Amino acid sequence: MEALEHLYQKGLIPLNVFGIDLTITNGVITLWLAAVSAFLFFFLSTRRLKQVPAGWQNLAEALILFLRDEVAGQIKRDRDKWLPFLVSIFSFILFCNLIGLIPDMSGVTGNINTTAALAIVVFLVVQIAGIRSQGVIGYFKSIVPPGLPLPITLFMIPIEIVGQLAKPFSLALRLFANMFAGHAVMLMIFALIFVFKSYFILPLPVIGNTAVMAFEIFVAFIQAFIFTYLSAMYIATATEGGH
Repeated sequence: MEALEHLYQKGLIPLNVFGIDLTITNGVITLWLAAVSAFLFFFLSTRRLKQVPAGWQNLAEALILFLRDEVAGQIKRDRDKWLPFLVSIFSFILFCNLIGLIPDMSGVTGNINTTAALAIVVFLVVQIAGIRSQGVIGYFKSIVPPGLPLPITLFMIPIEIVGQLAKPFSLALRLFANMFAGHAVMLMIFALIFVFKSYFILPLPVIGNTAVMAFEIFVAFIQAFIFTYLSAMYIATATEGGH
């Protein structure tokens, strides 16, 4: 048994369209479940709104208010318009993280392809937001600090372009590394049973995995928050012309 085999994508339904491999894997199923779970959570929470919130409605409102105040609060221009996007990003990543902890489900946020796709979406949204807010020329002028001498400006332009490209890279790598590390630790602890081939060691992996699982649930929330928080910060910088 290979300790990290559960982190690999497993093809479930072979699918080839015009020579493109679109095989449905357990990772794709996890992504679908995460999207459906996020939708159902807010749909069921808001289906019968009450003046005094209770139950799921109370939880949904608490989550939205938290994201509005602590995350979207960085955006001074059209904050409420950006809130649905930020809530969607947070909810989707959170459910991906949590579903990935279920046995036989794929930890998609422990896959660099998933986190890179999410980071690219945020990157494109940030660029579009900056251009819509400041115009094409104004946005690209805001990338470099104003008032610099021309030689320094020419020197700073490629550096700032690299900095802009590094933002989605850091988003993708941070989420991937943290979630992959957690999954790997749990699987390595579980693999001790097969390494030592003894039932006497069984309590140690069970206790260790229980502790790591509890910590992973905490990390699932933290990483979803950090990704969303940084996304909001990038949007705020792009729309307000800050540097």
